[in-house]
Amino acid sequence: MGNPGLPSTVSGEATIVKSEQSLGKRSKSTGSKRPTAHSAKPVETKIEPAIATLAHLQTVLEDYLEPKDINKVKDAYRFADQAHLGQFRSSGSPYITHPISVAEICAGWKLDVDALRAALLHDVMEDQGVSKQELIERFGDEVATLVDGLSKLDRLEFETKAQQQAESFRKMLLAMARDIRVILIKLADRLHNMRTLDAVSPAKRRRVAQETLEIYAPIAHRLGLNALFRELQDMCFAAIYPNRYRVLNKAVMTARGNRREVLSKISDTVKAALPAAGIEADVAGREKTLFGIYHKMIEQKKSFTNVLDIYGFRVIVHTLPECYLALGIVHQLYRPVPGKFKDYIAIPKVNGYQSLHTTLVGPYGTPIEFQFRTHDMHQVAEEGVAAHWLYKSDDSQLNDLQRKTHQSLQSLLDIQNQTGDSHEFLEHVKVDLFPDAVYVFTPKGKIVSLPRGATPLDFAYSIHTDVGNRASSCKVNGDIVPLRTPLSSGDHVEIITAATAQPTAQWLNYARTGRARSEIRYYLRNMQYVESVAFGERMLDQALQDLGLELPPENHPAWDKLVRSSGAKSRTDVLADIGLGKRLAAVVARRFAPDHPLVATTAAAVDEMTNARSNTILIHGNEGLAVQLAPCCGPLPGDAIVAVIREGHGLVVHTSECSSAMRTRSKEPERWINVAWASETSQHFAARIEIVARNERGVLGRIAAEIAQADSNIVHVTMHEDSVDTIWVNMTVQVDSRKHLAHVFRAIRHVSQVEKIVRVKN
Repeated sequence: MGNPGLPSTVSGEATIVKSEQSLGKRSKSTGSKRPTAHSAKPVETKIEPAIATLAHLQTVLEDYLEPKDINKVKDAYRFADQAHLGQFRSSGSPYITHPISVAEICAGWKLDVDALRAALLHDVMEDQGVSKQELIERFGDEVATLVDGLSKLDRLEFETKAQQQAESFRKMLLAMARDIRVILIKLADRLHNMRTLDAVSPAKRRRVAQETLEIYAPIAHRLGLNALFRELQDMCFAAIYPNRYRVLNKAVMTARGNRREVLSKISDTVKAALPAAGIEADVAGREKTLFGIYHKMIEQKKSFTNVLDIYGFRVIVHTLPECYLALGIVHQLYRPVPGKFKDYIAIPKVNGYQSLHTTLVGPYGTPIEFQFRTHDMHQVAEEGVAAHWLYKSDDSQLNDLQRKTHQSLQSLLDIQNQTGDSHEFLEHVKVDLFPDAVYVFTPKGKIVSLPRGATPLDFAYSIHTDVGNRASSCKVNGDIVPLRTPLSSGDHVEIITAATAQPTAQWLNYARTGRARSEIRYYLRNMQYVESVAFGERMLDQALQDLGLELPPENHPAWDKLVRSSGAKSRTDVLADIGLGKRLAAVVARRFAPDHPLVATTAAAVDEMTNARSNTILIHGNEGLAVQLAPCCGPLPGDAIVAVIREGHGLVVHTSECSSAMRTRSKEPERWINVAWASETSQHFAARIEIVARNERGVLGRIAAEIAQADSNIVHVTMHEDSVDTIWVNMTVQVDSRKHLAHVFRAIRHVSQVEKIVRVKN
């Protein structure tokens, strides 16, 4: 749940600003297109001053900006104030109060002059219709690009609110990957909206808070903005569950008074012990956030009285070695809890966070958590990426933390390149934003951070796309394990690749990272397209032969006419649609010869689709995604087969006696075509068999040995006892034909304990 810290606000003093120009100048209310108002604040959030003017913002800016830059910020303020003239927020405040508050939060992070100007202008494109070109001419390309990255897509038409939000979020994240200031301004915008949420309806309050909790708080944590992360979580908790928030807040206040004596005793002891050992340190008590306590209660199914470690201490020293020395001294004072020590200095978190964490048993058995870090580590822990600039183009200017975060943000672009759908993109990114991580090692000892639950597949794609696409197996700590095995921190992972290996749809079931899932889907889409084009061409060629025609060459004018009339983009798109079952080959073939005797009338066209099939499609078994063998009956070379064109799936092949096929064939006869096995087929087909045998020692081993002797491979096996004397064994074996399966059956019957063996269909 993040890194609990000292109560603090993000901006120093958040403000409700009244513009110098807006008082007495606005005569009408247009309403805010982004209604936001005051919210219930968590315990540690500072109360905003009643009035803060542009002069107050200027005072903050004078701490770190030159006078000429302050003038640039004031110029942006004047433009924004004029643009929002007559516009009010739902709380009744002039709208300009919101941009100034956002700018002041950004100033608390000491953002540069362009970012501050963009903060003041962040709503002028979205709400007031100011064009990007106008901003470029007035403030330059960099400010205009920042504002454009922040603007929502209200001017476009979307089918649903969810689609609009997903597309807006995608645009924001892509802009963020190119310039981190976009997300910092966006987070400041969201922070002020959350601080001023009271004026909206309870339903909207909950919706905004839920979105903040799911999207913006994890982003803040990922960027190391832990003070912001904690404040957003507590405000979301208060907005979504106001009654629970009040009850828990009251309980914490009571517990704080009850434990004051214990905490004072621990603090005094540690403050005396560290200087005695020659270590100068700042020791401060800290309290877990209300949301952190609530989440722990829900996750561990505990009552508040059983959540004991809600207090802790932070020890801040000058040098890295002193962190470990201070840890040793405190361990001598109080007994550490086994398994509760975490070294985030040696292995930093993905957002750059570094600290030593340990839990000790304090007086009266109270567990107390201690954190040890240097002053630099503390700055990174509280301010994260806001303390370091990532938008420099020269990677040599970036430190390790900057590079790691920069790579993390750039990975969003990798996901975007493989993803065409906003909802799919949002799904992938949300997975990667959540902070729980495992740390594993490459064969060369490099540390790789992955989300909790990640598998070797995720590891492979994090190394390189080609490594992921060619992964055939892997070794974890020297042992061969399946690619779906969840990884744990400290694992040494080695990916074994093969030239023939390729992603399958099943990989999506156990890939966890957004990058891995998007790469797999991208590969499958491309492969399916290529295979569908080739298979669609074969089907169209057959349909034309049924009409006594030849397939036109690729550059024939008839193709251009067909593409235009069918609404497709290209010839390959038409063929791919045929291969995927989205278009019927017979109907497309008829368009090439509208005057042909067989297709001159609609009745003839129906006859053509249902009866005029003198040729058959030959199935090799290696057509890929364009041709699928039905899992219900598992056809093998040698079986009589039929096939149905399923839209979006291509050709699905069944055995002729398959009951599922016979039920559906009568409903859509026009989608069924004649198929047959080619003389040369793929050598690996899955066949399901069921064996009944006497339950004697070693029987399964003897069966497996006979299957191997018959040149077959066991893909899957399950076994259960029917009685004390009988077992049922279900296997999936690889064979190259029905004849090969019969050979496997004969081999299995050599095992004396086998009483019955059948091929499983339907």
